[in-house]
Amino acid sequence: MSHEYRKNPEAVSRLSPEQYRVTQEAETEAPFDNAYWDNKEPGIYVDVVSGEPLFASVNKYDSGTGWPTFTRPIERKNVVEIPDESLGVVRTEVRSAHGDSHLGHVFDDGPVETGGLRYCMNSAALRFVRRDDLEREGYGEYRTILEHPDGEKKR
Repeated sequence: MSHEYRKNPEAVSRLSPEQYRVTQEAETEAPFDNAYWDNKEPGIYVDVVSGEPLFASVNKYDSGTGWPTFTRPIERKNVVEIPDESLGVVRTEVRSAHGDSHLGHVFDDGPVETGGLRYCMNSAALRFVRRDDLEREGYGEYRTILEHPDGEKKR
């Protein structure tokens, strides 16, 4: 199944002030005071603006930072990594490839056994789709990811 994901102006117009600030102005939400930092339900996380699939619950872990954190994206083609020196230090910003939403940052201090990456994301940039809702919302092809420990879509 092929989907065409893009920045949806209507979705942008419906963003809360916090979602807009994070996704469109590359700001960061408060730690431990956001929707998904401690969500443990099975499902996937999609871009709040474009709907493109970004991360899966099987790759989520508690990094202790207060933000939803993942070891890898569902499909690498849906994330773009850009050098970010905005705070005077070199970091790597993560944006959605099709929606161009600021999602957060990726660091190289994640669990070594899963590749060593820590994708530290903003809940405000994400929409969670529960496992039981995947088919109904058009993400049925991602259901198998939740059943496999590596959590990356296979082609």
